[in-house]
Amino acid sequence: MSESVEAVLAAKRAALESQLGRMTALPPDASGISFGKRVGEGTSMAVERLSQIPAHDRLQRTLAEVVRAQQKLTEDSYGRCDTCGEPVGQDRLEAMPWATRCIACAANPAR
Repeated sequence: MSESVEAVLAAKRAALESQLGRMTALPPDASGISFGKRVGEGTSMAVERLSQIPAHDRLQRTLAEVVRAQQKLTEDSYGRCDTCGEPVGQDRLEAMPWATRCIACAANPAR
């Protein structure tokens, strides 16, 4: 497949891994934080980290899709839906080069 697709997927993967690394890293001052009865710095940091969970989960799902798209390039099945085997669609691949399912299958997870 195209070198440009490989480059786009590699860059997206690196960016996602970097974002995930920053999200999971503990702040340098986290060692002295306690979680007592009073609301304090530790509590506010915990609330902030809990609010990041949905974003972290989305990043992990996208990373898994990017990795799968890279595998599909190697397998020479890039551009075919993992679910139904039909073409993913050029417009969809241009918008989301890591798409591994066609729009119909992506919209209906039960398929």
